[in-house]
Amino acid sequence: MKSSYQTLTIVALAASLAACVAPKTGRDDANYYYSNKATAAVAKVEPPPPAVVQNGPAGVPKIVYFDFDKYNIRTQDQRIVEAHASFLKNRPSSRVVIEGHTDSRGGREYNLALGQRRSESVQRALTQLGVPAERVEAISWGTEKPASAETTEEGYQLNRRAEFSYR
Repeated sequence: MKSSYQTLTIVALAASLAACVAPKTGRDDANYYYSNKATAAVAKVEPPPPAVVQNGPAGVPKIVYFDFDKYNIRTQDQRIVEAHASFLKNRPSSRVVIEGHTDSRGGREYNLALGQRRSESVQRALTQLGVPAERVEAISWGTEKPASAETTEEGYQLNRRAEFSYR
């Protein structure tokens, strides 16, 4: 019984080796291509056009700034929120993420919570202006992505913000 398995194994191995050394049929594609390069018809494939990304209303800032330790939208920034709301209402497939940020003063957890309140404040204003809530996401970065490394009042002001990020 053992010798029949050995014989079968040897026959299978010999058949495999014979298939490997069998003469190659057909042409060598690399040599054929280079020798017939002028006559070879190569189909040119054009890449698909890039997806059009709506980056918000033209000429309108994508940042709303906040006062120190506050999350209510300032009067001078209300027009920015209204312009983005109008843009979103006119484009039903557009989605936006509101990213809340803080300056470096305060603890990590406090700043994450304050950044979240800032982004939710803008989100709430957009929904009150008629934008469906499922198209607006509010997140917080806290101090993780500063706009300015300056430790001056001007630098702190640049970091206290909510940014519109269209998807």
